[in-house]
Amino acid sequence: MDKDIGARKKIAADVARHLAQAGAPAPSLGQLSEGTTTSRQLIRYYFDEPSDLLLAVCDQLAEAYRMALVQGVAGMEGPARLGLILDFYFDLVEGNAKPRDDRAYDAMMAYAGTSPKVRAALREQYTLLGQLLALEIKIVHRHLSLDDCAEISYLFTCLMYGHWKLVASLGLAEGHKRITRRAVDRLIHLYAAEGSRPKDWPRPWAQQD
Repeated sequence: MDKDIGARKKIAADVARHLAQAGAPAPSLGQLSEGTTTSRQLIRYYFDEPSDLLLAVCDQLAEAYRMALVQGVAGMEGPARLGLILDFYFDLVEGNAKPRDDRAYDAMMAYAGTSPKVRAALREQYTLLGQLLALEIKIVHRHLSLDDCAEISYLFTCLMYGHWKLVASLGLAEGHKRITRRAVDRLIHLYAAEGSRPKDWPRPWAQQD
């Protein structure tokens, strides 16, 4: 028997409203242990609640990036250093691959909607990336203001995360990274050519009131 199409649409709309308000359901410690080599009992011994474990996962993911990037830029400076940093986040550095963690970060972003701890940790990580990148851009493009550089770093982070989200969750070809990476260079050149940003715009990386 065919199911009522109207009822299906009503249920879908109801669930959509709920997800818009509540976000993705937080996982249990038992669910997080599934597929790992760690038992649920051992996880429960070291972590009191799922958000504590997810916070540790955020730190682990960030540390992998820090170590790989520090090794990659050692001894470099100027445009070459900036170029390598930008290339690294789009996995374009031969011999120094970006961590293969895109689906993990995508999951963390979903959990951030319901976990204040995860949300704060990811916001801090991405903000720190933006601040460091803004300084690297300023070193190479000295005539740009710090706000301009911060704005570029914010746009870079949006493009970078958005690209890998589409690859990890929707299955787009990873080769799209070359399109997005070139767009970053075009953005920098555009900012360098156009000058200062409007003074009444919000400061990049400001938190929601």
